[in-house]
Amino acid sequence: MPYPELMITPMREALTRHGIEEARTVEDVDRLLAPGSGHVLVVFNSVCGCAASIARPGVVQSLQGDVRPDNVATAFAGADIEAVNYLRQKLSMYPPSSPSVALFHDGEPVFMMHRHQIEGKDPNMIASHLRDAYRTHCVSERVEAI
Repeated sequence: MPYPELMITPMREALTRHGIEEARTVEDVDRLLAPGSGHVLVVFNSVCGCAASIARPGVVQSLQGDVRPDNVATAFAGADIEAVNYLRQKLSMYPPSSPSVALFHDGEPVFMMHRHQIEGKDPNMIASHLRDAYRTHCVSERVEAI
């Protein structure tokens, strides 16, 4: 049974008010992770305290840098059940974890941050770790004009 929407709306809005798109359905996930979709960060949102005080603020802070994914989306564990299960199938090489953050390139996972990498940290540490992932995976080769 999913969480009551009234209860989780503020937790959703902690990300969506910063322009992070919701992936609430399998169709949303397919659209976001279609071939040629570029770099897409997916945040597995959660009701837990480490999502509220660490993960969500850390993700938002990470997007303030010069290098960032082409798109950012969120699916709520315990609410967007089909979308989360579908995403977890795409991440089958990783154990399920929420909150967590996955970075995809053209629909294929290239980076994963699990709950155990979030708990006990602070938002600044999460933002820094994510920015490192963006610099590693989201920087395109640039051709200088001659």
